[in-house]
Amino acid sequence: MNILYINHYAGAPAIGMEYRPYYLAREWARLGHRVKVLAADFTHLRARHCPVGREVIDGVEFRWLRTSYYQGNGFGRAFNIARFLFGVWRCARQTARDFRPDAVIASSTYPMDIWVARHIARLVRPKPALLVFELHDLWPLSLVELTEMSVHHPFVALCRRAERAAYRDADRVVSMLPKVHAHVATHGVGPTRLTIVPNGIAPEDWSLQHEPLRADVAHAIARLRAAGSVVIGYAGSMGLPNALDTLLDAARLVRDSALGIVMVGDGHVRARLEQRIKSEEITNVTWLPPVPKAQIPSFLSAIDVAYIGWRHTPIYRFGIAPNKLMDYMMAGCAVLHSVQAGNDPVAESGCGLTVAPESATAVADGLRRMAALSPEERAIMGRRGHEFVMAHHSYAVLARRFLEAMS
Repeated sequence: MNILYINHYAGAPAIGMEYRPYYLAREWARLGHRVKVLAADFTHLRARHCPVGREVIDGVEFRWLRTSYYQGNGFGRAFNIARFLFGVWRCARQTARDFRPDAVIASSTYPMDIWVARHIARLVRPKPALLVFELHDLWPLSLVELTEMSVHHPFVALCRRAERAAYRDADRVVSMLPKVHAHVATHGVGPTRLTIVPNGIAPEDWSLQHEPLRADVAHAIARLRAAGSVVIGYAGSMGLPNALDTLLDAARLVRDSALGIVMVGDGHVRARLEQRIKSEEITNVTWLPPVPKAQIPSFLSAIDVAYIGWRHTPIYRFGIAPNKLMDYMMAGCAVLHSVQAGNDPVAESGCGLTVAPESATAVADGLRRMAALSPEERAIMGRRGHEFVMAHHSYAVLARRFLEAMS
């Protein structure tokens, strides 16, 4: 097959997030399919800017389309989205003629790329391409419930219109969220059009020689170990959905405990969190800049417990599919999970402890309980998570499941 993958935020390990399109496309290329990824030259998730034009990474052709720089979630980001969609539309006829995709995947988190994907699919001759909508988040529902954006906001209205078009026009819907069946059914998507393909891991990447930790991160962990502390780690995005204020509140409650928290990452609320740590003198929390993906295994192997939290919101009744949790489990980390959702891989696998979301008291109690476990008990939890993710979340398996949905 010729597969055209449209994902505004697509990246690669050496470039930065998102990684899912790269890993799926790499598996498809290994199976003999030809894959082309259309992505923006700039996004807030990347570690570096990508030059406009064509780049081949591990057998996958990426085409970086010119967009614009932005910060935060305001007009600048909306303009960046508009420029990307315009760029895809502008190259649609040439892409349909020269690449002749058998399948076109709209996969940009926001649903508006369904319009440009549909346009390309219909231009393919002699037979239109299969149109696939890959569901990341339930926009606009997640915007309203997570960011408290008004239901009357023009951007919400635009997303709602695009969402309706996606469910109506897509030949297949592939969802990362495992509990969306009832939601998409209200939009006319039955079980024959819906396939669940969650986020995953690439085992071979974990078998390679990993980069050593950056000196500042290694020093912070070594300092805690020298003080006899159990090390709690967080690695990933720092945005409102990650509920990291709850972790800081919990850290204040466990100041008397022999544990320390090391947070590595960046995001929209990072500066405010960093200011909180300083102004409130939360001395058992250390924030450090994000580490490259190649150093994540080294970071996770150096800590005792990995933390991940969510906000307490009804949107998660449709399920969760976090990349960082897959990394935590693959690394064999015991996990403290603060969530209430339609699914919970931590509870399902037995790789850690689940506590109530957005409850500093519950998280503080969870931190103490995890710290009180012996290293051997935490290691047993970690092995359970590793076995679970290997069995159910390998990208080699997920890529084939996605292909079956397109066949």
